[in-house]
Amino acid sequence: MSQAATIPAAASHHWWQNRTLRRFARHKLAMVGLVMITVLTLACVVGPWLLPFNDLYIDLRARFAPPLTGYHIFGTDPLGRDLAARLFMAGRISLLIGFFAMVLCTVFGTIIGVAAGYYGGRIGAFLMRFVDAFLAFPSIFLLLALAAFIKPSPFMITVIIAVTSWMEVARIVEAEVRSLRERDFILAARMLGLPNRWIMFRELLPNVMGPIIVAATLTVARAILLEAYVSFLGYGIQPPLPSWGNMLNGAQQYLASAPWLAIVPGIAITLAVTSFNFIGDGLRDALDARGDLH
Repeated sequence: MSQAATIPAAASHHWWQNRTLRRFARHKLAMVGLVMITVLTLACVVGPWLLPFNDLYIDLRARFAPPLTGYHIFGTDPLGRDLAARLFMAGRISLLIGFFAMVLCTVFGTIIGVAAGYYGGRIGAFLMRFVDAFLAFPSIFLLLALAAFIKPSPFMITVIIAVTSWMEVARIVEAEVRSLRERDFILAARMLGLPNRWIMFRELLPNVMGPIIVAATLTVARAILLEAYVSFLGYGIQPPLPSWGNMLNGAQQYLASAPWLAIVPGIAITLAVTSFNFIGDGLRDALDARGDLH
């Protein structure tokens, strides 16, 4: 037996991971995005504990204080509440909604995509028509319609965003699985009599994890934007619970007199969405096997 054939599978997998990490580390924008989202997440997690005010503390004497006024590093809002404290607490909610919405839509979209791509035929056609039926409705209008009839809460907004965002993941996974289902290793698994569930989730799914990871990363950015959009229109997270979207909603009437009320949460949304998009681009390039040919 050759020496190459005796290399443990775990070592081979570890080597592949190292190559992927090296390609990702060489992607400058991805590293910038990773640093930005790490700093932003740490600020939202730790920041409220380091500030002298909480997000609900009202000081009417400090209404509309501009940034860098005393201890109010980002200024205050119309009620005198510290904008930094509200921004960090809002970031916790917005980032958590984005993350859990990504998990839900990735899991559901992956299950639908794997089943449709593996079975094909009538089952695959039915599942993909189900996907197309959801895609036929503009996601923004579907999101607003659902939000208007359901009592808004972080949990319900997360579910609504997931319900309107899983279709792209399903289409990506279905296309990848359909291209792999006739490969030799799948035919061999069928000949061995392995059950369909094993083949789908133990043989096919690991081979499509690259596109799924990239799609999941970009879905976080999309979910954050959708939450901000719905909350800005008044159908999402309701005050006094803060989110970046409803902070923008409360700031729109003060754009001329207190522009920092909109600028601060707007910058936070921009940084979060841009960071996840950069990370998604870096993962796509790092997981592309064709990069080994260069």
